[in-house]
Amino acid sequence: MDGATTRGAKRNVRFYHLRNWLGMPLSVWLPLLAENRFAVTRIGQATRQTFFSCGNSLFHRLDQLFYSKRVAASAEPKPPLFVIDHWRTGTTLLHELLVQDKQFSYPTTFQVLAPHHFLLTERWLPRLLSHAVPNRRPMDNMPFGLQAPQEDEFALCNMGVASPYLRWAFPRHYVEAGWCLDIEALTARERDRWSAAMTRFVRRLTWRDARRLVLKSPTHTARIATLSRLFPGAQFVHIVRNPYQVFASTMHTWRQLWESMGFHSPNFEGLEEYVLATLARMYESFERALPNPPSQQLCELRYEDLLLDPLGELKKIYDRLEIDGFEDALPNMQTLLAKRASYQTNRHELSDDLRGEIRNRWQGYFARYGYT
Repeated sequence: MDGATTRGAKRNVRFYHLRNWLGMPLSVWLPLLAENRFAVTRIGQATRQTFFSCGNSLFHRLDQLFYSKRVAASAEPKPPLFVIDHWRTGTTLLHELLVQDKQFSYPTTFQVLAPHHFLLTERWLPRLLSHAVPNRRPMDNMPFGLQAPQEDEFALCNMGVASPYLRWAFPRHYVEAGWCLDIEALTARERDRWSAAMTRFVRRLTWRDARRLVLKSPTHTARIATLSRLFPGAQFVHIVRNPYQVFASTMHTWRQLWESMGFHSPNFEGLEEYVLATLARMYESFERALPNPPSQQLCELRYEDLLLDPLGELKKIYDRLEIDGFEDALPNMQTLLAKRASYQTNRHELSDDLRGEIRNRWQGYFARYGYT
């Protein structure tokens, strides 16, 4: 029996709205269908995706023709700044605040949804697609748009490399918790493909905008070792949140996304176990990679502190990581905070039995970050 309930959010994804799979070419879409034994019940969504995939394949070839050599010959990207932690811990808010600093760039929603061809199409295609984009995220009603900062994990997903987000397409077929989180646990071939895709996407973003990238994805919490090797000098901002709220909000998020993004209807069987086991797997990898992180590589903060004193916590990040320019970025950060001042989070309720299970399974997280 499900011991978590959520109040406050409403599903706002319609049939005509674009899904995360917008940018998949046929070379990614068809193998995904085959891997999941063509278990499609939402025929309209799958038909539309096939149509988009044909266009993506064409645009990808043209993009390669015009840009591949120029991107390959471009300067090395600056070491990115990564915003990490489990889902529903405030990574989106923190990401949006940091990129108010004009010394930073970031991947937009369109760029991560169309990683194969955004250099060719981003000046005109988003205008054609704007009517098919919901203005709020389905799980929390946060503002959403094609030019907004977005997770780079969606780009990796559309590039066809290992990503847990591919389970959203066929949620009844999801596999063990932690699937594709720890890149070091993949086969050598899978690791090489993932690393090549991540590097290629970052280089394409940097060719378009040479400023230092701020990248955000909860999945990267388990990939510190890989990312540090790919991008020497990379830094990490790690935000944590009350584990009870993390669990309840993640349960709500997966229900919303599996229902709205899938090509068949989910049954949510085993969802609680999936959420509980995934955080444990994620933090095994995180702590193995950073047992004693250098002071200038990692900054940790709590979501609750960010809400109470957002500018003070942001200043701590700049000081800890020795990043200049906080005072210049301050007015833009204050403007964004004013826009978000009326935002209301969803309300979650947990049964006593479930709270006990969370406490038992995530006791290391409770202890490490002082949630008693």
